[in-house]
Amino acid sequence: MMMKNMLRGYAGVAAALFTIGLLASYSVSEKGGAGKASGGDDRLPQVIRAASLEKEFYYAGEKVPTGNFDVRERLERELLVSTYQHATTLLSLKKAARYFPLFDKVFRENGIPEDFRYMAVAESNLNNVVSSAGARGIWQFMESAAEYYGLEVSDEVDERYHPEKATQAAARFIKDHYKRFGNWTLAAAAYNVGGTRIAKELQLQGVKSYYDLQINDETSRYLFRLLAYKELFEHPETYGYYLEKDEAYPPLSKYKVVEVKGAIPSLAQFAQDKGTNLRMLKLYNPWLISTKLTNAAKKTYEVKIPE
Repeated sequence: MMMKNMLRGYAGVAAALFTIGLLASYSVSEKGGAGKASGGDDRLPQVIRAASLEKEFYYAGEKVPTGNFDVRERLERELLVSTYQHATTLLSLKKAARYFPLFDKVFRENGIPEDFRYMAVAESNLNNVVSSAGARGIWQFMESAAEYYGLEVSDEVDERYHPEKATQAAARFIKDHYKRFGNWTLAAAAYNVGGTRIAKELQLQGVKSYYDLQINDETSRYLFRLLAYKELFEHPETYGYYLEKDEAYPPLSKYKVVEVKGAIPSLAQFAQDKGTNLRMLKLYNPWLISTKLTNAAKKTYEVKIPE
């Protein structure tokens, strides 16, 4: 029995020494790796930490009531989500250089605060996408809203994909709902769920502020997503995003405009005749959604030809 106990004791000591040695080896390896990383290794370091909310936040000049614990937690959630979806956020930062100058110009001309630029980031990450509900383009207009605000939607032309015209339509929507509700925060919420629903819920619940509304999850999060993108885009390095000026995507500004008043039987042939190709033609004119332009109504279209 004594011999067995002694053997067990030796086995325990051996196991402990093996574990210590393994951990020491791992520690040395980790230190060596850290040294490599600081010496120019290609690995991407990552530090996961909570966002700081120790300051005042504003949307379109309207103060966010972060003294309310519910507001703080909703804001923190969107900051964390936006911060740690690395590829999507970095690509949006790159695309901002392409689209924000256009947004800012249109909003300035319409008396709309610059903060509304972040609505396009929340809606589409600055991509011409199609939602599950059928909303399209950078500004995610449904067909009925697009037509109400003057955008053409057909089998061959969809101006929801037209950066300039869709931004003008978004500006008109925002202005209309600011007039209706009297503040920019509710105008932004209306863009997500519609002015009728916002008005109904405000009346039903007897509240006046977006932050006090009990509403569907997407709309409840919407304004906080805009705030999160504003914070991230204004202070990217605070959240670990480093982007040199020459790494951003520049505006597609090198083109000439050709007026088209008739039909184009083949956009591919049209592009070749103009010294480009169909892919480039559609990158500059994403609103041309077919392979041809019938133009039975004999409208005048301005088509960008890349130079």
